[in-house]
Amino acid sequence: MTEKTMRKVAVLVGDGMGDDPVPALGGRTPLQVADIPWMRRVAGAGHSLLIKTVPDGLAPGSDVANMGLLGYDARTNYTGRAAIEAAGQGLSLEPGDVAYRTNLVTIGADGTMEDYSAGDMPTEDGRALIASLGEAASAANPAIRFHGGVSYRHLLVWHDGPGQLVFNPPHEISGRPVADYLPTGPRAEEFLALMELSRQVFADHPVNRARRAKGLRPATQIWPWGAGAAMALQPYAGRYGRHGAIITAVDLVRGLANLAGLEPVAVPGATGWIDTNYAGKGEAAIKAFAEGADFVYVHVEAPDECGHKGLPEEKVKAIETIDRLIIGPVWQALEQAGEPYRLVMATDHRTPVARRGHTADPVPFAWVDGPLGLAKLAEAAQSRFDETIPPASSPLPLACELMDGFLRAP
Repeated sequence: MTEKTMRKVAVLVGDGMGDDPVPALGGRTPLQVADIPWMRRVAGAGHSLLIKTVPDGLAPGSDVANMGLLGYDARTNYTGRAAIEAAGQGLSLEPGDVAYRTNLVTIGADGTMEDYSAGDMPTEDGRALIASLGEAASAANPAIRFHGGVSYRHLLVWHDGPGQLVFNPPHEISGRPVADYLPTGPRAEEFLALMELSRQVFADHPVNRARRAKGLRPATQIWPWGAGAAMALQPYAGRYGRHGAIITAVDLVRGLANLAGLEPVAVPGATGWIDTNYAGKGEAAIKAFAEGADFVYVHVEAPDECGHKGLPEEKVKAIETIDRLIIGPVWQALEQAGEPYRLVMATDHRTPVARRGHTADPVPFAWVDGPLGLAKLAEAAQSRFDETIPPASSPLPLACELMDGFLRAP
């Protein structure tokens, strides 16, 4: 089948939408509470089931799970989260390079992880702090290079850096004493010294002075994790005969776009937080299809961030906004185009607000094939799209295998 006759595929992902029952929400999950008529119409007009997004033996991270939703099996492709983020920044890792995701964090006076995002540090402030640290660190060790990212999310590339350390993601230890979760393993002392250097550089930095004056949380130090060496994926053109775009605000998913040979689309006002430009993301997806793409992947980070911060009401609002400004408009645009399509709705993993971290528990997944006719969209019966969907099979389908079949099908 030629590229022109392939069914268009839209994959719309709310990062971390899955959850567990929340007492503050009456013992229901955010997906159960949310007003999400479009998601439930997709489930009603099409198919819905629970799936596994994380293969056994791998940690439940957005890196592995989004790879699965793109059709890649992380058991054979994955080298480490930071390698993907390096690709998202357009960095080429050389042999011997090790990349590390580097958060700006706030450690409280009691030694606990007070905030894994340093008060959702604005990008400009975060890059200023990382630039100052980079100058100090490179002066002491030219093999160390820091690269500014988005908000609190940055990157360290270290030639011949420690590659066998055990790290703990900072968002998994909120409120806990950090002394219990420091890097361990061969050459750990080198990383501990680098973390101490960051405390010294940040202590009286102008950015932090200004933030304290405004009553905002300062970035007290860096927290490294997600180490990885260079990584490669088979591009979509050769793997599936497809071309298209990925719309996201974060370097991780942008890196998957670059590795997969898909166009990473930057949307003005896309922040990775609940104030992100939801409508702009939906419009970008519609535009990509109108310009000839046969695959578009829209990723929204906001629900995951709300889960990590323990904010159930905000998580509900983020899910509702995705439904209203992304799911509905993209589905209607695909219908109006009148060409064969498959619309997929998914979440990459659960981020329970009580846990403030990820789990590998099953998540809802739904799809609908069209065109159905615009009139049928409004009339479609609503079905559940939440964590209580009855299992359709045992074992549960694995996201990478399910999506691989979807993307190879005409």
